Amino acid sequence: MKRIGIVGGTGYTGVELLRMLASHPEVEVSCLTSRSEAGKRVASLYPWLSHDQQLSFEEPSVDALGHCDLVFYATPNKIAMHEARDLLERGVRVIDLAADFRFSDPEVWESAYGGPHGAPDLIDEAVYGLPEKYRHLIADARLVGNPGCYPTATALALMPLVEAGALTQSHVIVDGKSGASGAGRSARTDLIVAEASDNFHAYAAGGHRHAPEMAHQLSKMGQEVTITFVPHLLPMIRGIEVTAYVSTSLSLDEARALFEKRYHDEPLVSLASDGEHPETRWVRGSNRSVIGLYQQQPGQLIISSVIDNLVKGAAGQAIQNMNLMLGLNEFDALPLYALSP
Repeated sequence: MKRIGIVGGTGYTGVELLRMLASHPEVEVSCLTSRSEAGKRVASLYPWLSHDQQLSFEEPSVDALGHCDLVFYATPNKIAMHEARDLLERGVRVIDLAADFRFSDPEVWESAYGGPHGAPDLIDEAVYGLPEKYRHLIADARLVGNPGCYPTATALALMPLVEAGALTQSHVIVDGKSGASGAGRSARTDLIVAEASDNFHAYAAGGHRHAPEMAHQLSKMGQEVTITFVPHLLPMIRGIEVTAYVSTSLSLDEARALFEKRYHDEPLVSLASDGEHPETRWVRGSNRSVIGLYQQQPGQLIISSVIDNLVKGAAGQAIQNMNLMLGLNEFDALPLYALSP
C-alpha cells in the first residue's frame, strides 16, 4: 500500500480527499494534519468518514509526513511553497491544491498573488496537473500544481481550439458561475444561507486571481490568449459552469469534430448532444466534465463547460494526478457518475 499524507485535512477539499481515498485499493492515508484539530479523531468531526475509527488529526510535522510516498497540500496559498522542499528531499512526492505551483514564471505568480515566491526554483520543476494535457509529464513528476477549479473548466473548454490554433482573435471572454463551496469553509456573511439563497451576483469583476492562471496556461498550449473573466456566486453548494465566447473561423460542425477528436480517448470528458446545455447536476460528485458547443453567428463560438468544483476542480483531479505519479490505475477511487437527485 502507498502511504499518503494530507496537510490541511479539515477543509472541503481535504474532506473530499478523505472520502475518495477511502475507496482506493492501493493507498492508505497514514498522516493527516491539522493545527486546529490535532488530537481529534476524524470520525468524531465527520461521522460520514467513520470507516477508519483510528485515523486522527495530528500537528504538521516534516518527520511524520516524510514517511509518506505522496503528500497532498489542501491548504491556503503560500503554504506548500515553504514546505515542499523538505519533503521532496526525503523522496516524497507533493501535490499542491493551492496556487503556489500553477505558474511556470515566478513573475506572473507574484503579480497575481503578491511576492516574492518562496521557492522560485521549484516552479521550474513543477508540472501543471491537468491530466488531459500533461498526463505523461505528471507521471514522472515529483511536484504537481493542481489547477484551480475555474481554470480547469476553462482549460477543458478552450484547449482543443488553442492547440489547433483555431482562434481568429486572441481575446477570450469567460463567464463563470460557482457554488458556495468554492469559497471554502471559512465563515463569511455573504455565504450564509440567508444571504446566498435566492440570490445571484458577480464578484471580483475588477480582476480575479484565476484569470492570470487561465491566460498563462492556455497560452502555453499553442496559441497566445488574453482573458476577461468574471465569476458569479450561485445559490447552491457544488458545481461550476463556465461559458466562453471566442472568435474562430470554424463552423459548428467543424468545431464539434475538433472537440470529438481531441477528447475521444478521455473518458472523463464528454460532449453534450446538439442543442443540449450541460447542467452542473450532470457532474455533481463526479470527476467528469461535460462540454457544450453553440454558434449564433459565423465567426463566433460559444462553449459551455461544467465540472464539480470540489472533485474535478480540486480533490478528484488531485487523486487522478496521484494515481499517475505513483504508477497506479489513473481512474482508481475517482467517482465517474453524478449524484442525482
